[in-house]
Amino acid sequence: MAIRVLLVDDQPLLRTGFRMILEAEGDLAVVGEAGDGLQAIDQVRALQPDVVLMDIRMPRMDGVEATRQITGPGRDGPAKVLVLTTFDLDEYVVEALRAGASGFLLKDAPAHELVQAIRVVAAGEAMLAPSITRRLLDKYADHLPSGEEPLPDALDTLTEREVEVLKLVARGLSNAEIAADLFVSETTVKTHVGHVLTKLGLRDRVQAAVYAYESGLVRPGAQ
Repeated sequence: MAIRVLLVDDQPLLRTGFRMILEAEGDLAVVGEAGDGLQAIDQVRALQPDVVLMDIRMPRMDGVEATRQITGPGRDGPAKVLVLTTFDLDEYVVEALRAGASGFLLKDAPAHELVQAIRVVAAGEAMLAPSITRRLLDKYADHLPSGEEPLPDALDTLTEREVEVLKLVARGLSNAEIAADLFVSETTVKTHVGHVLTKLGLRDRVQAAVYAYESGLVRPGAQ
């Protein structure tokens, strides 16, 4: 079954370029396009895509609010949102991740990275490139806890190993990398990640990473 993709961007030329790239792949199918957030919501309802490639800055409704309405609390549809941002990292990307996006990608990323990102997100994983994540969190370091505040009570529900896993997820490590770091199997890591998400009421790894930083468990630049 091909991965169904909806393209959302207010620039028709960009949508055309993305369509050409994606339709050259046998396992990807572009099922529709939208020029703003309102159209995106309607198209998601009508077309039921697997992945929405979502721009941030658009007229009528931006990508953050559209993402919130597509994947926010109470939504159980299949659509995952992959946010597109500029090289300078749009100030709204953090809000899009909080709203339920499964990751973000630079607009000038090579074609093979775009294709791979869509496959990763469609498979239920998160697109958290460590280098981009660190830059993003460093940019907002002043708005994050200083480390002096007490940690949220919810973290007490995690085991010591689950806290370790959460910290590594926040650094952008994949399951395979976490498994190698902790000398356990990938299956064990998946189980730990699942427990973390369930206990903290989080949707996916992206929200887990944001939570780890916002709670003060992890600080930008920390290892």
